[in-house]
Amino acid sequence: MFRITDDDRTIARLAVPALGALAAEPLVALVDTAFVGRLGEDPLAAMGVVTGILGLAFFVFIALAYAGTPLIARAIGIEDRDRAAEVAGQSLFVAAVLGAAGLVLLEVAAPQLVGLMGAGPEVAPHAVSYLRIRGLGLPALLMISVGHSVYRGVGDTRTPMFISIGLSLVNLVLDPVFIFGFGWGLAGAGFASVIAQTLGGGAFLFFFLTGHTGLVLRRVRPRWADLRELVGAASALFVRTSAIVAALTVAVAVAARLGDAEVAAHQVAAQVWIFLSLVVDAVAIAAQNLVAGHLATDRVTARRFSQRMLFWGLCWGVLLAAAFWLVRNDLPGWFTTDPSVAALVAILMPFVVLSQPLNGLIFVLDGIMIGATDFAYMAKAMVFAAVVACSLMLMADSISAVWWALVIMNALRLATLYRRYRLVVM
Repeated sequence: MFRITDDDRTIARLAVPALGALAAEPLVALVDTAFVGRLGEDPLAAMGVVTGILGLAFFVFIALAYAGTPLIARAIGIEDRDRAAEVAGQSLFVAAVLGAAGLVLLEVAAPQLVGLMGAGPEVAPHAVSYLRIRGLGLPALLMISVGHSVYRGVGDTRTPMFISIGLSLVNLVLDPVFIFGFGWGLAGAGFASVIAQTLGGGAFLFFFLTGHTGLVLRRVRPRWADLRELVGAASALFVRTSAIVAALTVAVAVAARLGDAEVAAHQVAAQVWIFLSLVVDAVAIAAQNLVAGHLATDRVTARRFSQRMLFWGLCWGVLLAAAFWLVRNDLPGWFTTDPSVAALVAILMPFVVLSQPLNGLIFVLDGIMIGATDFAYMAKAMVFAAVVACSLMLMADSISAVWWALVIMNALRLATLYRRYRLVVM
């Protein structure tokens, strides 16, 4: 079972560089959290509130990226590179429109959005200022997401890895300079992120226009008829992703209402959870390409790759849980010097660590179903799981209860996705 096969090498060729790209931004977010944690409880809580809002803004739009990858991979799998180029061009056009709209929304409605998150009077001013700064990077973030989508679709995960590492290094260098050197505090962290994201988005756009992807993009505005397949897929994924982000946003909002220490601790735990999920998410990215490329022409191969990727997803989840369980007591001190926040983070660490095997299966199943372009079912299943989780969180009277609700949501996701996987792929 653990013998390395040719299938494993194919999976690794896509997953390992994807891991590098995926790890870059959350690793910087962890460093941001550690830097801002040195500024005190209020700035860290403000970062947690804004992270929830940006998650809602960005991950709703990222449905576009998820929709593009399997459509491009499927077109290449049936040797229709013209169609693959059309989808890539359509994705860029839609990203530009959504990026401009999102930027205006975040700048104009920042106070209202922070208010909806339930931030306290000490935290709200920091959060509004930080949100407006981070909002400036939203168009570039969408360009980056489309860049990952196109490159994953053509089977190149190395180029996005190099770009992601580059922009992350820029952020890592600018963070301490802006936060402490210039004395800008939380605003400095925001400006560092925006500059890095703008450079990353510009790099992707340059590569697209110079043909680095191997696809010849049309520099014309697509017609509605051309966009129909992409928009249809993205719409279902929009609902699915909105449900995920809504549940995570409700978690932040409930944590904020429980207290500033609770939302600060939730911010730390959430960032660690995201970082731990990266290994299996990299396997999920490989699944999007391999399942989409094979399912239309070779169902047996698609099934074989799917089973192998589920095996590796579970293995990595178990290994991550074991490794981080050993350091769970030391983790709080890495991110905060506030005793009350550190105590709450210590309570949340078992939730974060022990859920990794479950997450390993969920992420890979998610990638498989995206590769199978079964978007409508994914949307319905995720809405069901999110409604249950949000109902439980709204009744929560402690930060532990919030995280129990998130665990239950993922258990429901596993049950519904696995049932569909057996019907569609097996």
